[in-house]
This record gives sequence, structure tokens and C-alpha cells, in this order.
Amino acid sequence: MNVLVILGHPRADSLCGALADAFCDGVRAAGVALRRLNLSELDFDPHVHMISPNDQALEADLEQARELIRWADHLVFVYPTWWGTTPALLKGFLDRMMSPGFAFRTCEGGIGYEGLLKGRSAQLITTMDTPPLIHRLLYREPGRNAMGRATLGFCGIRPVRAVAFGSVKDASGVQREAWLARANRLGRQLARGRITPGEKVRHKVGAWLKAVRLQFYPMTWVAYAIGGLAASPEQGVFGNAVFWLGYLCLFLLEVATVLTNELVDLESDRNNRFYSALTGGSRVLVEGLLSRREVRTGISVTLLGGLFGSVWLMAIAPAAPAAILLVLGGLAILALGYTAPPLKFCYRGLGELDVAITHSIGVLLCGYVFLGGAWHDSLPWWLSVPLLLAILPAITLSGIPDLEADAAAGKRTLAVRLGRGGALWVALVFTVLAAVCAVIWQAMELAEGAYGGIALAVVPHGSLLAWWLIRQLRTPKPPGRIDGLMAASLSYVLWFGLFPLFHLF
Repeated sequence: MNVLVILGHPRADSLCGALADAFCDGVRAAGVALRRLNLSELDFDPHVHMISPNDQALEADLEQARELIRWADHLVFVYPTWWGTTPALLKGFLDRMMSPGFAFRTCEGGIGYEGLLKGRSAQLITTMDTPPLIHRLLYREPGRNAMGRATLGFCGIRPVRAVAFGSVKDASGVQREAWLARANRLGRQLARGRITPGEKVRHKVGAWLKAVRLQFYPMTWVAYAIGGLAASPEQGVFGNAVFWLGYLCLFLLEVATVLTNELVDLESDRNNRFYSALTGGSRVLVEGLLSRREVRTGISVTLLGGLFGSVWLMAIAPAAPAAILLVLGGLAILALGYTAPPLKFCYRGLGELDVAITHSIGVLLCGYVFLGGAWHDSLPWWLSVPLLLAILPAITLSGIPDLEADAAAGKRTLAVRLGRGGALWVALVFTVLAAVCAVIWQAMELAEGAYGGIALAVVPHGSLLAWWLIRQLRTPKPPGRIDGLMAASLSYVLWFGLFPLFHLF
């Protein structure tokens, strides 16, 4: 491990300087490689005079500092908190050093940023006259937030730990010696590694939460709840153990499906220049947050859990075990077959239809059958048609940012097969069809009137979405991120779930 200590106080012979000395002594005692920078001794202009910091040549001392940052695994900043934040010297150093191309880069399409200093951690050691507790509760630690989140975290440095010593002006000699001793202990603790066991656990939990992509699960629950309520309108479902056990099986299946997608789509995700929270996968494999072995283990565990849950479900549900096996087994084949061989629907141009089916009639039918309904009853099928149509625009549009990477990986999504314009046309047609279908279902009181009043929401929302799609068609652009359009299409789907859910509840 390589440790770089940066003293940001303009005077080296200060309390901060003594804290840096104590920390360095601890690092040496830990047997860790150490380098140190006293910013007050560097010769550089702290002001950015050009439009971009990259247009201003780095002084020799800053060139050396940049190499030390590249060398370091763990960065330690020691500085006083002045006016709630860092001294001008340290701020100027960061202004010059943390420039585009070195510390971060703009994502393709100009939306979002990616930190380039990943794989590093940091420790902040600061002094202040305000008591640390008052600084935390009253002022909300602006300096720590600026350094830990807006600067170092923005550049990909995680975790960033912080310790504050104060009040300096009221501290006795004994208190200052205790602070120096603590700084020394912080340095010695690096003998056990720069990431604590607790941080490793939090890091891994965060990686798994990112991998399972929980942002896509609420709509599955809504469709499942619609099916359950349709089958058991009088008894209700939310207090029924069968309902929640059934959803646990679906949840585990969805996790296994998402993780399978991560494995199979790794080549596409690695080359995707326009990824976002909605497209391009979770990137846990691309960024090394999880290993392939861990993801495979996650798939096995969730599938095994789903298998046990389904056996339990067949034992306690009012439906016949054969019916549960039929709908849940069929859904599992379609869901996992989205990317998993040998089916690989998304590689054959059937991925969009597969997602629309699984997330509409697939999960809705599960809720209906688990709670005692028959799979061949007409009600769940009538309920699912408008929802299926509404899902197709969103899933088709999601292929546009991924178009180039998917094509290179051999995926035959609709966006790859039809191009950006063709995908927009498909989204436009199904946006209109979904709205028309919902209006017809409302007017004819189909699906037991579950879509009553939906026209008030889907007609204006669908009109806005259609206008946006037409505008995109009239202004041809190369493939890229379409975050706003994606958000509009995904929120459009919500109406087709919330209205039936409200009427059936």
C-alpha cells in the first residue's frame, strides 16, 4: 500500500503540521510506503486563469504532485477548517490538480461524469475552533462534504473517512497531546489495511444493491398485486401469507434474471459509452465491484431460494400445484431466457416482447393463480393487454443508448435491427396503441372496470410522449443517452398499473 500525506496548512510549523508528523510516524511504524507533500513548499499558481484547467500548463511541482497521486492508494489530507471549509492554499491546489482527464471525465453525450481516481481511499484530518459536535449539528459539516463528496468522492475516491479536532483555541496541552496520539494511531492502523472490515461489508452490500437494480422492481410488484386482487377481491391480499411468499419467489427470480443479464451482457456493458441508471446494466462487473464468481454464486443462491419458496408456495396456496408450476415455471423460462442461453431472446430480436410479456401478463397471472384464480380465466388477460402495450415503448427506447455496444456484441435488439429512427417509430406506435387501448377498456368497462378514469392521465401523458418522440424523429441524432425520454416513457407505464391497482383494491 502506498500512502500520500498532503499538508494543506500554509504554515508547516502548526498544529496541523504536528498532526501530519504524528500520522507519518504511525505510517512508518506500520511498515507502509509513505510520501508527503507540504503544499506551502510547492511553487505553483493556485488560480485557474484559462477557460479549462487543462489549458494551463502545470508547474513542475504540480507535475510531481500528480505523479504522487497516481502512485498513492491512500490519500491523507491534513488541514485547518477555516470559514467552514479548506484554506485557500488547499483549494487552489485542488483547482489545479483535479482537472478533466486526470481526476474525472465527462460521460459520452455530455450527461454525467465518471471519476478516474477509483481504487483509492482517503482520510481527512482537520482542526477547527468550533467544537466538532456543533460544527456537525449546526453547520452540517460543509468542508467535510465539499472534500469528501463533491471533490474526492466525485473523482471516484472511496471511502473518505474524516476526523476533526477542536476546539483548538480552548484546548489544553494535554488535549493536544491526545490529538497527536490519535493521529499516530490512525497511521499505525494502516498496517491492517486502508479499508476497515466494516467498510468492506458496506462496500460489498452497496455493490450487491447496485447489481440487483431495485429501481425496476416496483412495477413488477404492482402488476403482481393487480393479479392477486383480481383473484381475491373480497378477502384482500396484503395480509395473506400466500401473496407475500409468491412475491418473494418472483423477487428472487427477478434478481436471478438481472444477475444473469450482467454476466451475459458483460461485453456489451464494457463497451457501452452511454450507460446510465436506466440502461447499460449495473456495471458492477465492469467496475470490478463484484467478480464473475460472486455473480454466479448470487444467481445460484437466488434460484435455489426461489425453488424452495415455490415448493412451500405449492404446499400452502389455494391453487393446484400444477397450476402454480405452469405459470411460475413458464415465467422463469421467459425471464431467464431474455439473455441466458440457449434462448437468448434479446440476441434474436425478441427481447422487447419478452420483457413486455413477463412484466405484464407473466407476473399478473402469477398473482391471479397464486391466490386461487384459474390461468385460463379471461380477467387477468384483459387486465394485462393495456399494460403490455405500455411497456413496449420504454423497453424499446432503452435499446437506443445501448445500440452501438449491443450491435458490437451481437445483440439483435429492435434498436439494432431497426436503427435509432426505427426504434423511435416502434415506441411512438405502441405509445398511441396503449392510450387507445386504455380508452377503449375504460369506455367498454372491460376487465371489470379496472381502467375506469385512466383516460384522464394517459391521454395527456401519451400525447406529450408522442410529441417528444416525433420531435426526436424530426431531429436525427447519433445514438446517445435519452434520459428524459426514458423517464417519460417509464412513468407512462405507471398509469397502467396504478389505475387497476386502485380500482381493485
